[in-house]
Amino acid sequence: MDLWRSNNWKKHAETSSQKARKSLRFRFEKNINQEVRRACIEFGHWLRREFCFPFRVTIYFKSDPFIKAYDGEDVSATFFEPFSKNREPYIRIATGDYHEMLKEWGQDNALAAILGSIAHELTHYFQWLNNVNLTDSGSEKQASYYRKKILAEYSQTREHP
Repeated sequence: MDLWRSNNWKKHAETSSQKARKSLRFRFEKNINQEVRRACIEFGHWLRREFCFPFRVTIYFKSDPFIKAYDGEDVSATFFEPFSKNREPYIRIATGDYHEMLKEWGQDNALAAILGSIAHELTHYFQWLNNVNLTDSGSEKQASYYRKKILAEYSQTREHP
């Protein structure tokens, strides 16, 4: 089963019967690097063409190098998974360390790292959407797998991120 292309969410009456807003939305803080913004927007256009987002998920791009997770840990990205399908999930992505990654890894790899965070967190969205119940380590392992898979698919459509 391809988690990102699964239609299992249709089997859940709570999800399919409600008139939920749909799609993938991006929101950027004002001081996000313009190259990061461009790469993310292009990736978002491709994601919307390739995959179904039957329940709106908004990705908030932050200019900080880290985000505080709900457990207080500093992380690069988070997914908010509501208990009820009546509330919309959201993702937060930190981009403030882009300049450091740029110096260390080069532009393509730095941008790919940010796009990879998007793919990783969207995998958690698809796990939530399709009611996939895994252990924490199983959930992260699946998200890492799809991060690579989605970036590999995307890389076939362009020369640079």
